[in-house]
Amino acid sequence: MRVFFATGEASGDMLAAALAGAMREFEPDVGLRGIGGERMRAAGFTLTTRTTGWASLGPLAALRRIPPLLLNMLRHALWLRLQPVDLVVLIDFGAYNLRFARTLRALGYRRPILYFFPPGAWLDRVRQARAVATSTVPLVPFAHQRDFFRSLGYDAAYVGHPLASLVQARPPRAPAPSDGGVVALLPGSRRGEIESHLPRLLDAALLLAKRRPSARFIVSVASDEAAGYAAPILRAQQYARVAARSVNGAEAAFDLADAAWVASGTAVLEATLREVPTVALYVLAPAQAAIARRVWLNEHPYITLPNILLEREVVPELLQDDATPLRLCAAVDRLLADPLAQREAMRTVRAALGPPDALRRCAAFATALGRCA
Repeated sequence: MRVFFATGEASGDMLAAALAGAMREFEPDVGLRGIGGERMRAAGFTLTTRTTGWASLGPLAALRRIPPLLLNMLRHALWLRLQPVDLVVLIDFGAYNLRFARTLRALGYRRPILYFFPPGAWLDRVRQARAVATSTVPLVPFAHQRDFFRSLGYDAAYVGHPLASLVQARPPRAPAPSDGGVVALLPGSRRGEIESHLPRLLDAALLLAKRRPSARFIVSVASDEAAGYAAPILRAQQYARVAARSVNGAEAAFDLADAAWVASGTAVLEATLREVPTVALYVLAPAQAAIARRVWLNEHPYITLPNILLEREVVPELLQDDATPLRLCAAVDRLLADPLAQREAMRTVRAALGPPDALRRCAAFATALGRCA
């Protein structure tokens, strides 16, 4: 079986590597090519394009990237039309992948296209759902999304969220000492996220160090690219007293942390499944924040997946003007002093994600679809 994957950012790269690894149980000799990053390369993919620099912060920041991405998409669509594979797997990154799917179909591509994590999981966008369902086979991570597709008359497969299989809870640990603790800073993987979030997190770390003189701080960098964006901020003289050290990826940070500040995204769900006491944050430019309020926050009280799933605040969310260093400091200080209540709430999130073997079920579904080619 020959399979082509297309991703666009760090979370998609992780999911592609995990899904491909699970597919090998059913097709040991599966041939893997795709658009992705380091995790896919390490998983045995032949990369046709590296996605370094693709992810951006919101639609306004993405405008300058449209022409080269459009050319890249057309080149891949033409190549696949001339040399079809058994299965195309698209993962998230709807601004690129949804156009990719529609272009393939317009060119006459008739083999299966699986959309794993189609865009807009909680936005209930009719037009977007129709575009996904008419061009691809959606494999959705949430029962809510499956039900929405079905309410429109479209089929969508749902077998659970793969992170329930990939991420296990840490062994229980005692609360941090009253004067210390290890705090992880996860500002995000995109340049805009890092430049917006990391300085305010380091300012919060300076405040926390006054309350907890023995506290230590670690910064998660998702890639060499992200490390490059973070380095000049970490070297700034005003943050010398923080003495934060960098670690590679969220997993390494969560292994060490007594608590964490995490930019809203997949990493918040990972922290929840690891049962790491967590405070979420996100800060957008004013114009982008106005868009976010219009399409989401005016109708929904939360933005992080654990809170959305349980319809209550498991993970404190500090957004926009609320994400001040003082409030970030106070929120993590409270969790360091008393993490047990949040950890107990976090355990209920795992059950809401579906069966514990969801990744294997996703792989079985994908493999069966590829065999239909």
